[in-house]
Amino acid sequence: MSPTPPARRLRLGLPRRVFSQVLLMQVAIAAGVAVLATGLFLAPLSNQLDDQAMRRALAIAQTTAQEPGLVREVRDTPPSPNGPVQREAERIRKATKAEYIVVMDWRGVRWSHTDPKQIGGIVSTDPGQALAGKEVMEIDSGTLGRSARGKVPLRDSDGTIVGAVSVGIAYDSVRARLIHAIPGLLAYAGGALAVGALAAWLISRRVHRQTRDLAFSDIASLLSEREAMLHGIREGVVALDRSGRIRLVNDEAQRLLGLGDAVVGLSPDEALGAGRTADVLAGRVTGTDLLTVRGQRVLVANRMPTDDGGAVATLRDRTELEQLGRELDSTRGLIDALRAQDHEHANRMHTLLGLLELEMYDDAVEFVGEVVGDHRATAEQVTERIEDPLLAALLVGKATVAAERGVALWVSDRTRLPDRLIDPQGLVTVVGNLVDNALDAVAGKPHARVEVELRAEGRTAILRVRDTGPGIPPEHQELIFTEGWSTKKPPAHRERGIGLSLVRRLAERQGGSATVGEAHGGGAEFTVVLPEALAEPGPEPALTVPPAPQTAKEES
Repeated sequence: MSPTPPARRLRLGLPRRVFSQVLLMQVAIAAGVAVLATGLFLAPLSNQLDDQAMRRALAIAQTTAQEPGLVREVRDTPPSPNGPVQREAERIRKATKAEYIVVMDWRGVRWSHTDPKQIGGIVSTDPGQALAGKEVMEIDSGTLGRSARGKVPLRDSDGTIVGAVSVGIAYDSVRARLIHAIPGLLAYAGGALAVGALAAWLISRRVHRQTRDLAFSDIASLLSEREAMLHGIREGVVALDRSGRIRLVNDEAQRLLGLGDAVVGLSPDEALGAGRTADVLAGRVTGTDLLTVRGQRVLVANRMPTDDGGAVATLRDRTELEQLGRELDSTRGLIDALRAQDHEHANRMHTLLGLLELEMYDDAVEFVGEVVGDHRATAEQVTERIEDPLLAALLVGKATVAAERGVALWVSDRTRLPDRLIDPQGLVTVVGNLVDNALDAVAGKPHARVEVELRAEGRTAILRVRDTGPGIPPEHQELIFTEGWSTKKPPAHRERGIGLSLVRRLAERQGGSATVGEAHGGGAEFTVVLPEALAEPGPEPALTVPPAPQTAKEES
């Protein structure tokens, strides 16, 4: 038999769900407020009732002291249970429903009392203040118990004090009024508590929907996991609120976009400036796997709306993949060119072999000279005009590929570029992209020709690439520099519409420009201006003249 499972312990404490905790806390707050308000109301109410009772007692005492003939009767008649003072005091007491009315002479001897046996005796509380001419209000205890009292002096027509009048209101009646007010007050407090509990329930229901019935510990765990995930993944994440302002940027997005923490609260246009990247993040450009260029980086962006009206955009770096794709295209083109050259080389070798077998030696020598001279002339033409080795090698290779594709690649006679480039890699990217696009545009067309012109004007490099292709329609001359825009079918390993965008970005980063127009005689002409692309020319080395050898005569 399996062992008996241990009994589950009863867990006491707050519930785990946010809905339950919020409801419980709000009900507790509402109940606390109701109790506090009731207590704050009852405390001054008790004081107010005491004050009202004392003032009522004082008013009755003042009215009694003003009764005509009372002073004369205190002076002329002895204290007696059936005396005129006792009868008048009892009449007023019954009319005002006071607990007692005591009239005393200047010695403190009672002339009236609710208990006739007390008449003629000394009062139980000190009447000194009243006999001294002061009006007194107080809560005190006497022979009839605790009462609210009012005491006033009794004066004759000359103002001489001949005694005092003391009136008491039973304190039980004050307490009864207070207790009588409590049920109504508690009813109001209960109604307020019920309204507060209903409001708390409605708010808790809203919290329940928004938190999806999660516990506070679950929310804290989700926040910790989100922070770790956002700052740990190698993909940029940008979150925007319902008004389109950035509310979160993770570390990778800051690196890819070149942003800092200060962009939180800004719109994409304010943080990035106008451009395609800001349009993609703001949702003005829709689609999946949208290409955009930020600086020298090629990014793939996807934007997903959220339930609260905001959006989350993810960014992936495709720069290295694009570079590899271009290198793969160049390698494939070079392989095709080498394959064609191999085929052509075999034909030439067969021709040379035939000339040698026919003993046509002079013709063989002339044939070999022509073949070698063509390639040498092309390389020499490039290296004489372009001194930078990277650019020269690029154009020699592109000329070979162009020849195998049936395209004539010419370097303009105006080309002059010294070996003073500050960023030769950037210019290689610009020239390579423009030449590749020109070769694609003219390939397969009769009399296909591409001309490259590179020249320096001071520290400014000017590049022009002309072709004899169909040209660029005027309405498309700006669109072709937009990321992702292309009229060509993309290859399987990468996207189209990146090369010209990179060209313009590289030019604009150096304060230059990249434009396209119509070439003379038809076709397209791309012009790139790169200010300060070349370093200042260094000073020419001074010529050192060796000292003339001394003759024997001079030495002597």
